Amino acid sequence: MSNLKSRPFSFGRHTLDLNQTQVMGILNVTPDSFSDGGRHNEFDAALYHAESMIKAGATLIDVGGESTRPGAVAVSEQEELDRVIPVVDALVRELDGLVSVDTSSAVVIREAAKAGASLINDVRALEKEGALEAAAASGLPVCLMHMQGQPQTMQSAPCYVDLLREVTDYLQKRVDACLGAGIQRDQIILDPGYGFGKSVEHNCSLIKHLKDIHALGYPLLTGTSRKSMLGAITGKDIPAERVMASVASALICAQQGAWVLRVHDVEETIDALKVYQAVQGAE
Repeated sequence: MSNLKSRPFSFGRHTLDLNQTQVMGILNVTPDSFSDGGRHNEFDAALYHAESMIKAGATLIDVGGESTRPGAVAVSEQEELDRVIPVVDALVRELDGLVSVDTSSAVVIREAAKAGASLINDVRALEKEGALEAAAASGLPVCLMHMQGQPQTMQSAPCYVDLLREVTDYLQKRVDACLGAGIQRDQIILDPGYGFGKSVEHNCSLIKHLKDIHALGYPLLTGTSRKSMLGAITGKDIPAERVMASVASALICAQQGAWVLRVHDVEETIDALKVYQAVQGAE
């Protein structure tokens, strides 16, 4: 990974240092996301929250217009466009933000690229019809996530024979598909997909063995923020009460090689990273 870390990662006019852990702020413009559904789906509220996360230190804002929580109801492409594109456009124009779009839709990928998005973050790893081609045509970097099943049913009975091998094999296959479609090797980020078709034990094992996924040779994004796995571990049923657990899991992911931490609680995560980095840099 030394060669990987010797260069910056390019998001068009923006570049980020691969040696520096980055924090991605979550901006769900949905009425039904598991933690913050309905809080930021109004345009002004979304912009205000994004600006506050950038001021707190987020280097990326991840805009999502379709909830992918377990049992979530699918939305139409037009509804997703109506939720996402005006927000992406405003974040780019007004805040010069580095904006990621959390989508699996080819149409949304194309329109988000036109609006100035800098990253396509897809929980389905560009498997939906037309998504791979749209992402390649956009010229944008992509984040490919592992998910067993689909959001509606993925948590019903997740099962693996060899968890780590199945996750890494799937991610490598999707990398190969991207390379075959013309997406460059240095435009790919990988995500193990915590909470997407995985039990609490599966999630903990994948965090513990994150360095083995890192060995594939691509930057890693992790997202454990406020998820039910943390509720099961701590006994906290309400997502907003899982802030400390979220920060702890994000910090462990950073220690295990994660480059981007996708979080709800930007300020708290960055404070924890500052302490960790200060200790790491001490004589």
